[in-house]
Amino acid sequence: MLLKMLLKVMTFGLQFSQLGLMIGLFTIVAALEFLTPPDYVFGYLYIGPILLVSARFDRTATLQATTIACCLTLANVWLPGDQVVQVPTLASRLIAVLALVVTGFLSDRNRSYQETLLQQQAKLQSQAKLASLREDFASTLTHDLKTPMLGAIETLKALLRGDFGLILPAQATVVTTMIRSHRTSLQLVETLLDVYRNDTEGLNLQLAPVDLAEVVEEVSTTLMELATSRRIHLSFSYGESHFRQSLWVNGDALQLHRVFSNLLTNAINHSPRGSKVEVILEPGAIYQVAKVVDMGAGIRSQELPYLFQRFYQGESDRQAKGSGLGLYLTRQIVEAHGGKIWAENRQPNGAVFAFRLPVLPCYLS
Repeated sequence: MLLKMLLKVMTFGLQFSQLGLMIGLFTIVAALEFLTPPDYVFGYLYIGPILLVSARFDRTATLQATTIACCLTLANVWLPGDQVVQVPTLASRLIAVLALVVTGFLSDRNRSYQETLLQQQAKLQSQAKLASLREDFASTLTHDLKTPMLGAIETLKALLRGDFGLILPAQATVVTTMIRSHRTSLQLVETLLDVYRNDTEGLNLQLAPVDLAEVVEEVSTTLMELATSRRIHLSFSYGESHFRQSLWVNGDALQLHRVFSNLLTNAINHSPRGSKVEVILEPGAIYQVAKVVDMGAGIRSQELPYLFQRFYQGESDRQAKGSGLGLYLTRQIVEAHGGKIWAENRQPNGAVFAFRLPVLPCYLS
């Protein structure tokens, strides 16, 4: 309570001293005006006090100070009244009054702009702080969720192996489904954690010569169970060649593994049962291009520019709905490698998700 009273007293004292300074400046300029002949126009000196009032007080005080300055400047035309006023003198004082009015208007406008700018800065800082808290919360939550999920998966695996006793075939099918579901949830949690980490800390790549053909073959092996469950056939082609080729790039094998995993999983989930997902690898002199082609419902043209944005899911007719993070993370990884990713529709049906990475020159065949 005492501290608040002291702050109020100090604030009042500061405002009083500033007010005294303004009055003193007005008094000095007015003295110069009225102690000299009307031909000498000192009214321009009121600009200083007006600017000080605008900087330290509100709009009303600025208006009052400008009005007083204009009145004092014009009053010196007739006061003290011992000389005949000439037309040039009156014109000079009117010009001085105009300058004071413009000064008051511009200073008030500048003060309004500064207040608006400060409000916007405060708003942006508040939004940035809120976003940081939200991302910290999401990061902490996803990190803490990984441990119980991993524990649940390992427990289900032990149950499937019969470590807790024999289980019936029907029960094994249910447990297998539960394991697959937990793995999907774990992958979502890890994706969310990586997205927030990449946004805040950037993507740290462990670069080395990588063969994209070898990476996508490894990924297809790990996704064979998912493809089989959906009766999806995976096939590979190498552009115009019918033989396997190597596509060497300077990249992070683990991160590129995630790129192919996200794209292939996306294609498998969006393809009708009994159809095909094709991986097309196109070696080039400047870029190595990889395409994942599905036979799903395709993508609406208005959604194509937004597919790789964070949390974007769209309203397409494609069967599966994701979190909107997988493609965003894929874009992060590809762009961190100096590449480009895009999507397009395939005729007569289906979609193509493709990316390109700079070729590694020393591995050109």
